[in-house]
Amino acid sequence: MNHNTYPAHAILTLKTKMKKKLPQAMVVLMILLSLAVPTHSIAQESQKTDKATAWTLSDGSQFVPKSCFPEFSWETTPMYYHFGDIDRVLKPEEVKFISERTGFICIEKSHGFKMLGDAVLGAKHEADAFHEMKPDTKVLYYFNSLIAWPFTQFNKEFTPAGIAKNPDLKEFLIRNSRTGELQFMENRNGADVAYSFNALNPEFRTWWIDSVMKGLEISDCDGVFIDRMNVAGRPGDAKEKVKGEMMAALRERLGPDKILLGNNAADNEEVFSSCDAFMFEHAKPEKITKENILKEWGDLLRVAKAGKISVYRFGVKGGSRPAAGVEETPTEKMARWSREQFEFYQACYLIGAQPYSYFQFNWGWNLSDGNLVDYPGILKRLGPPKDAYKRVTPDGWEFTREFEHASIWVDTDKRTAKITWR
Repeated sequence: MNHNTYPAHAILTLKTKMKKKLPQAMVVLMILLSLAVPTHSIAQESQKTDKATAWTLSDGSQFVPKSCFPEFSWETTPMYYHFGDIDRVLKPEEVKFISERTGFICIEKSHGFKMLGDAVLGAKHEADAFHEMKPDTKVLYYFNSLIAWPFTQFNKEFTPAGIAKNPDLKEFLIRNSRTGELQFMENRNGADVAYSFNALNPEFRTWWIDSVMKGLEISDCDGVFIDRMNVAGRPGDAKEKVKGEMMAALRERLGPDKILLGNNAADNEEVFSSCDAFMFEHAKPEKITKENILKEWGDLLRVAKAGKISVYRFGVKGGSRPAAGVEETPTEKMARWSREQFEFYQACYLIGAQPYSYFQFNWGWNLSDGNLVDYPGILKRLGPPKDAYKRVTPDGWEFTREFEHASIWVDTDKRTAKITWR
């Protein structure tokens, strides 16, 4: 009999029953043994994340997560990982490394393509591996709403050779308005040619939604990451509206048990209600200005007040030179730069973080682009925030925030920060 699996009231009831049947000395012995049960066992049961329990936001309002959401904790910096390797799947030690740092993951567009011939199977391989390592992990499957990356069984014919065999596929793709030829990008992310989807075609939208759903079924993932939600159109125009209709239809097909994450969609009113989560990718320089970071701290609160998840992602920028006499490979250089910059970007995240806000940090979407770098600040004890962030002076760019085990200071103008751990 394992008392660790019994609540306190059950142990008390068991003792009462024993008193009726056992000699007094035996009862005393049993009580002493029960008192020796580690107290953390019952405490741990009560501390497990109960998704029905509300979390308090920085403005005092409450956040009640959906049952399909990942587990959230302030114990350490809440992390999200997003990666792919076109050549192979993860090694067991890599699954372990990532699992120790997060329970919220996305498998990127071409993962395992050259090994398995299909990125859907790459996603399935990793979903199975992460679920076996840590069953509560939420793994997302990647699909693009604009670019026809030819790495899945659904998109594999969107190549020059595939279209030559089946010209009807052109109806699903955008043509150049001047030449009438198919619009495409060359030599991107392992694809010789990548075409653009025509979301204005209703038959395409039906096919696209069916493809997402089939990909989820095959991969056994917990949701889907939809890229290019910031469509190239003005608010209210046809492209925006059909993208909203497409996401609403996908949301209905997904049901309540799958997560829908929209990249760069937090400001897209057409799709906001359909999404469970949003990534702030910061792909352009104007996205990491001090003014925009301040705006986005408000966005993190706005998203959380809507009961939705945020992923606050930063990419490494150019850094310092190595010490004299030190030779570095490009990967070693980027790893060093990323470690030099990590504290600033971690502080930018922590200043505005809300429950179910996650931090992501790398320098690209390949597995080797920082996703296996050990940033010690990730695993340091954090604890819940004690309050909202404070602006040191009304018009200044210094901000502070207190957590249970850390004090955060950042100057977004001078781009420097200090996290004091305790």
